[in-house]
Amino acid sequence: NLQESESENKLDGETASDSESKSEFGGLPAVPTSDDTPEVLNRALSNLSSRWKNWWVRGILTLAMITFFFIIIYLGPMVLMTIVMCVQIKCFHEIITIGYNVYHSYDLPWFRTLSWYFLLCVNYFFYGETVTDYFFTLVQREEPLRILSKYHRFISFALYLTGFCMFVLSLVKKHYRLQFYMFGWTHVTLLIVVTQSHLIIHNLFEGMIWFIVPISCVICNDIMAYMFGFFFGRTPLIKLSPKKTWEGFIGGFFATVLFGLLLSYVMSGYRCFTCPVEFNNDTNSFTVDCEPSELFQLQEYNIPVVLQSVVGWKTVRMYPFQIHSIALSTFASLIGPFGGFFASGFKRAFKIKDFANTIPGHGGIMDRFDCQYLMATFVNVYIASFIRGPNPSKLVQQFLTLRPDQQLHIFNTLKAHLADKGLLAGSEN
Repeated sequence: NLQESESENKLDGETASDSESKSEFGGLPAVPTSDDTPEVLNRALSNLSSRWKNWWVRGILTLAMITFFFIIIYLGPMVLMTIVMCVQIKCFHEIITIGYNVYHSYDLPWFRTLSWYFLLCVNYFFYGETVTDYFFTLVQREEPLRILSKYHRFISFALYLTGFCMFVLSLVKKHYRLQFYMFGWTHVTLLIVVTQSHLIIHNLFEGMIWFIVPISCVICNDIMAYMFGFFFGRTPLIKLSPKKTWEGFIGGFFATVLFGLLLSYVMSGYRCFTCPVEFNNDTNSFTVDCEPSELFQLQEYNIPVVLQSVVGWKTVRMYPFQIHSIALSTFASLIGPFGGFFASGFKRAFKIKDFANTIPGHGGIMDRFDCQYLMATFVNVYIASFIRGPNPSKLVQQFLTLRPDQQLHIFNTLKAHLADKGLLAGSEN
């Protein structure tokens, strides 16, 4: 009975080893457990119950964030990339602060300094790869950039090795285990936050629509699941998030799929959303002008016979991208929430309510982007698996940087290949 009583006092899934870890870490981190609601909202909503007060606070701040999202979309790709970088840094700060509150109790050196140093190294590596890949002609035109690009990976590795050696030198007797624990904490945080935010940038370069639709689907699912759960929720969904309900989960799914179809239809008609984001070397600016691919040209599809009697149509005209949007919105509704459940498990492990109190009613930035990072990875994998093909412009750019003898060899090889297929003779005729 004593053992049962002790287990009931622990959080779900907590074991004896967790309790031992607490004693080693010096207790749980002292992080904020409540949001700082603006005083003006507190006064305006003072007569409401806590349930409805939370509803209005979340609703007002959600509308504000959506408005901000529209503004940064209007400002263009460069601003979007800057915002992604800022969000990444803030999410890293929120997660690493939890570790620092534990780690700092022993007054051990360099943890926070090394954490930010590794963040700098990883960003240098990823963004250096992106610059070389998407701004190839600009890099080749500038001598310093060309040298940095040529030895980019060696420089990145050297920077990481420097941090690695600094970590080894910072080891303190009797606290080795804790220090290696925090070393792993930093690297897992980098993997989750930096790597996946880099994938968001890659999705953006494929076209604004691949950036906006997935993010919007996650936002829609979050809002609709909350609303369905608020008004109709009765059946708990998962122990990690006691407020999540099956009613909210299912209602959010259908609402998000419908929203994805409608948003994709609207955006597919505009080149500024569908064209890849490319860098114009003549104007030194980003351009989003192209001839829309087949994904964004209306096609006629036959409706299954079973549904023809229900809808009264035999065919429907829609963009092929709308079919892909069903896959995106389905993932955002069924798998995306597991990013939130993962974050909930993390917070329960440290007995904290939110990662921070940056946004009243919502918690920290990481609380809002826990599902977005998982979604970004899926979209990047989806594009690479089903959408993206060889890019002729990039191949030509790389071809022009080769030595003349190498260019001539490739030219003769390509000429012979086309002649064997009969394509060269056909073009000459």
